[in-house]
Amino acid sequence: MSPRAGLTTERVVRGAAELADEIGFPKVTLSALAKRFGVKDPSLYVHVRNLHDLRVRVALLASGELNDRIGAAVAGRSGKDALVAFADAYRSYALEFPERYAATQIRMDPAEVADEPALLRSIELTSAVLRGYGLGEAESLDAARLLRSTFHGFATLESAGGFAHSRSPADSWPNIVDALHRTLENWPSYSE
Repeated sequence: MSPRAGLTTERVVRGAAELADEIGFPKVTLSALAKRFGVKDPSLYVHVRNLHDLRVRVALLASGELNDRIGAAVAGRSGKDALVAFADAYRSYALEFPERYAATQIRMDPAEVADEPALLRSIELTSAVLRGYGLGEAESLDAARLLRSTFHGFATLESAGGFAHSRSPADSWPNIVDALHRTLENWPSYSE
């Protein structure tokens, strides 16, 4: 690819994320992305190794965007206020960008992404919220899994129209987050 084409790795990855928003993350291919940029497929290999590399990079981009949204929401908050802010930011991102959010759920090789800032920040943000509940290490890990499962499941079902009931998911959401808060407040202590 000639430098005149103006493509950089960042621009290619952002273009793939935008394409995912338009056609769905599973349909993003190197050919579709090359067509979007008006270049031939091999031109993209200057910026990404292969389709898997591109998808991982989109996942990391989306994770960074999600973490930025969560970080801004929880700043200066603790306890239930932090949990509500975290939950609302998570859900709003997943609903606003369902295909980018889908990218964050792909399987990645832990050895390849162990030091990725987006993934480390996700752990830090979750840990910061859970610190307000005074949980030990094992309890915090289990609680983090509960939060992720709940937030992911709810947002994914809501985005797919999976709550076909007269009561709006938006009406249920605060009650679900409140139930999580009460669960965290009463989390059993493990004896090790």
